[in-house]
Amino acid sequence: MARQPAVARRAEQLLGAAVVATAPVAGGDVCVATKLRLTDGRQALVKTLPQAPPGFFAREADGLRWLGEATADGGVPVPEVLAVADDCLVLAWVETGRPSADAAADLGRRLAATHAAGAASYGGVGGADGFIGRLPLPGSPTDTWAEFHATRRLLPFTRLAADRGAIEPDDAAAVAAVARRLGDLVPEEPPARLHGDLWSGNVLWAVDGAGIDGTTALVDPAAHGGHRETDLAMLALFGLPHLQRTLDAYAEAAPLADGWEDRVGLFQLFPLLVHACLFGGGYGARAAEVARRYA
Repeated sequence: MARQPAVARRAEQLLGAAVVATAPVAGGDVCVATKLRLTDGRQALVKTLPQAPPGFFAREADGLRWLGEATADGGVPVPEVLAVADDCLVLAWVETGRPSADAAADLGRRLAATHAAGAASYGGVGGADGFIGRLPLPGSPTDTWAEFHATRRLLPFTRLAADRGAIEPDDAAAVAAVARRLGDLVPEEPPARLHGDLWSGNVLWAVDGAGIDGTTALVDPAAHGGHRETDLAMLALFGLPHLQRTLDAYAEAAPLADGWEDRVGLFQLFPLLVHACLFGGGYGARAAEVARRYA
C-alpha cells in the first residue's frame, strides 16, 4: 500500500497512531473509502465525504454502535467505530472473502437476534433524523409502524421523487394510496432493531480472523426502530447470495407473520423510491407498479 498523506494525517490526528500505508477501497457511491495500516498493527477503514451534511458521519456511527449492542446476544457483528468527526468516520477493518451457504444461514439467525433486541420506538436512533445515501431521512418517532412508514418514508420520498421529475403524478398517487392503507396491509409488531438499508452490498462476508466474532458483518446502516420485514425485503431486492438459506434460518429462529411473502413488494417500495430520488431511471414507475398490486 502507498501512503496518501492527507488521509493519513487526518487518521493520525483522530487515532493517535501513525499510519504506515493507505490504499483505496472500491465500492460505494457516496463516500471515498481508504484502507489504513497503522504502526500499532491495526488495520482500519476511513470514509470521507467533502462537504458532508452536518451530522452525516455521527448518525452513521450512532447507528453502528446501536446495532452493535445486539452482538453480545447473538446479533450480526458490525465494525467497531474507532473515531468519528464532521469530515470522516474511521472503522475497524473487516477482512472479507466469498459468500457461503453456511455464512448465509448464520446471517439469518444473527439478524433475527439483532431485530429481537428491539427499539424504544418506531423512529430513528435516539429519535433523531438520519441519512440514506446523502438524502436526509426523517426519524422522529410515531405511535405505530404504519404511521411511521407512511409519514417518514413513503410520502416524503414520493414527494421528493415527484419534485425531481422521477415519478409521474399518477404513479405518485398510487404509492400515496398504499401509504394510507399500511395499517390494513401489514400486521403491527413491536419495533425491531433494524439496519434500514440492508441491500447485499452492505453485508460483508468475513473470513477467519477478519476482526469480528462471526461470518458476516453489516455496514452503512440507516438504523431505526421499525418492522422487521423491512430488512428482509431489502435483502431480496438486489439479490443476496444464498438468500433462501438466510430467510429459512431467520424464519426458524424467529417465525414471521402469515403472508409475509406476499408483503415483500410492499416493503420494497421505500428503497425503490430512494433509488428514484437518487438515480431517476425507471425506479419511480417500478415503485408504482408494485404499489398497484396492493391497491
